[in-house]
Amino acid sequence: MNDVTNSKLKKLKQYAFDKDSTLKFIEFLMQKTEVIAPQNKGQASYSYEIVKDAKDVVLDYPRTIQPLKKFFLPPVEDLLAFDLNANTYQEEKIEAKDKIFFGIHNYELEGIKRLDYSFKKGNPESNYLTRREKSMFIGISYEPDSYHFSESVGIPADKIDGFCLFFDKISNKSDYMVFVVDENGQKLIDSFGKVNEVKSKAEITAKKFQNKVKLHYNRIPQVFDHVYKSKVWDKVAERCVGCGTCNLLCATCYCFDVRDEIEINAKDGKRTRFWDGCMLNTFAEVAGGENFREKLNQRTRHRLYRKFKYITDHSGELHCIGCGRCSKYCPADISIVEIINSLIDDYTTQQKKN
Repeated sequence: MNDVTNSKLKKLKQYAFDKDSTLKFIEFLMQKTEVIAPQNKGQASYSYEIVKDAKDVVLDYPRTIQPLKKFFLPPVEDLLAFDLNANTYQEEKIEAKDKIFFGIHNYELEGIKRLDYSFKKGNPESNYLTRREKSMFIGISYEPDSYHFSESVGIPADKIDGFCLFFDKISNKSDYMVFVVDENGQKLIDSFGKVNEVKSKAEITAKKFQNKVKLHYNRIPQVFDHVYKSKVWDKVAERCVGCGTCNLLCATCYCFDVRDEIEINAKDGKRTRFWDGCMLNTFAEVAGGENFREKLNQRTRHRLYRKFKYITDHSGELHCIGCGRCSKYCPADISIVEIINSLIDDYTTQQKKN
């Protein structure tokens, strides 16, 4: 834990929650507004869903299948409807709604922050930004598994900026130390009124990450200055099947395709936006059949440069959050950390030769 974070934590109010008070707190939140939290999806997977019953909420989970972005940038959404005969159109109305996201891992919120950056730059993306309004986030700690590497991309376990409250699990029990991060969090605690403030200040429990990148995250963009022609890309492409799972499950990927589809009456139609991804073989295809990234090694390289170089040069932050989804769900068992470490080895070898 860094000193700056620790000094901040010691100034925050803290409250002790047991299993019962946590359940009652979720029910309390549900009475106030829509609550979205992790829930079981099948036998061994999890998904962020609107809470219908507080008992369905799962707080001890490694990661969800899809990232939180699906609530702000839906996989499929209608942008407008049009009438060809009347030569008119009607845009879909997006309204900002109060909502609380409960039990969110800190890297997930960091992913939303990176999308905020992308959608505010240039021409702001109004649909995303409208859905993003009036959102509150309540965080929770997690135990890193063999796929997590958030610490390696600058998101340590004690990074809680942006949450209103943060639940840190105490030992192996179902008890939590709850940190009040901002005024909205304090208002929720005061309104709930069923827990006591803890006077002896605690720190967020340290986490041990099994999966690590070899270099400090500040040096990763420098590596990408020298590995554009690395043979690592070819080796990865030998295993990759080009399914696009890594794109579609990534918390910071935001590419999409827009299509106009006309009804069978040849009069009415809709303009619809779909998630898209640079690993799909038609992504860089243009009129005439030309494909600017036809080969898998080119597409893999582009994907990682988007995470660790291109956007980072402008934003100052890596646009990978270390959630491990792309590695966990890759059908070819390709690890993004192994790719980065292989590129670091290549870069190190180059430096020695020079």
